Amino acid sequence: MTGLWTAIQLRLGDPSVDVVLLEAGVCGGAASGRNGGFVMTAWSKFSALERLCGTADALVYARAVERAVTEIGTFCADHGIAAEHHQGGWLWTATNRAQLDAWNFTMEQLARAGETPYEILEADEVARRSGSPVHVAGVFEKAPATVHPARLTRGLLDVARALGVRVLEGCPVREILPGATPRLATGRGVIEADRVVLAISAWAAGVAEARRSLVVIASDVIATDAAPERLASTGFTLGLSVSDSRRLVNYYRTTEDGRIVFGKGGGDVAVGDRITRSFDRSEVRAAVVHSQFRRIYPMLADLPIHSHWRGAVDYSVTGVPFVGPLASAERILMAAGFSGNGVGPSFVAGRAMAQMALDRDAPDLPEGLRSPRNGRMPPEPVRYLAGRVVRAAVKRKEDAEDRDRTPGMILTSVASLDPTSFTDKGPAKKAGVAADGAAPL
Repeated sequence: MTGLWTAIQLRLGDPSVDVVLLEAGVCGGAASGRNGGFVMTAWSKFSALERLCGTADALVYARAVERAVTEIGTFCADHGIAAEHHQGGWLWTATNRAQLDAWNFTMEQLARAGETPYEILEADEVARRSGSPVHVAGVFEKAPATVHPARLTRGLLDVARALGVRVLEGCPVREILPGATPRLATGRGVIEADRVVLAISAWAAGVAEARRSLVVIASDVIATDAAPERLASTGFTLGLSVSDSRRLVNYYRTTEDGRIVFGKGGGDVAVGDRITRSFDRSEVRAAVVHSQFRRIYPMLADLPIHSHWRGAVDYSVTGVPFVGPLASAERILMAAGFSGNGVGPSFVAGRAMAQMALDRDAPDLPEGLRSPRNGRMPPEPVRYLAGRVVRAAVKRKEDAEDRDRTPGMILTSVASLDPTSFTDKGPAKKAGVAADGAAPL
């Protein structure tokens, strides 16, 4: 999505610019087509934005991402993209006692900045809207939307081609050759360009400047069989997206044809920048995701899984993306670190990179987000092994909390070292560890 938005905005910004888009597989074959279809704002990441950019710039960026949710829907309507864009809001919920008030820190930070995007709901209202009594508390944000991500991506591809963008699918870039002008070596030859944009998601971990700024993990998603009448009976409405407050987050929404799309973060951890075939294999993890679906929607537990998929997620150590030129090559721009929340921010990133590539101001992109921030992470293979230990601790901790048990101090301490989170819950409350997004693996 980031590359397509950039290409489209380049052509709209200056129709004389020759734009070539290179895709290793097919557009939408990786994260842009495999995600859960949430179009989120950046308010849940506000404290991380404020740490990086300061309050004023954090507000500029967060407001731009909020506008992007609606702008994406408008763009789809204007260009006939049947992306199933429904702006029904987002529930940030608790599904056990340990998750209660996970949103308080973020709401306090936002209130100090003069923003109130979240509405606190009574427990019975959270259960009613989400269609499940397992949700025991929550807050509601009205701006987010849901989409069919693959249809959005392929629709953007059609628009890009109609605007004159030359798209080469099945054309991986093998190497960026050194020199004053960027040259891209592909299996079909060498392309020379005045500017290059790297919109490669988790594969940005292979770029030296970004390697220590990213943690690549898998996220897994299932979709149930269509059962519109049964979904209607629960009260879970189209366009509403729901997440719980665990680190190995559960996230879910409905579809136009009456399915529940249910995802879970925290799958495999990549070894360095090597995204192996395990990131395409979802069979084993689908059973884990299905068990969480049955826990939250026991009244729908007999619904079969219609399909399942997984993909690589580029979590940044800050929890928010970085978008800008490489320090070693200013004619090469890169966007990465969307941290499981890329559909809305990709619109802002694409527009900003187009503006920078055209030597124009990018007012919605603060300086604090224009370069990667390195994490205090050990070298491989220690990093990978430590990541496996930490993820296992997180799982054990959250399984205990689901059973209403209090995990031990050591388990809690190890689990708190995980730098990845779908939301920013602020400084850890236990074991004296660093704030979310700042701790090492």
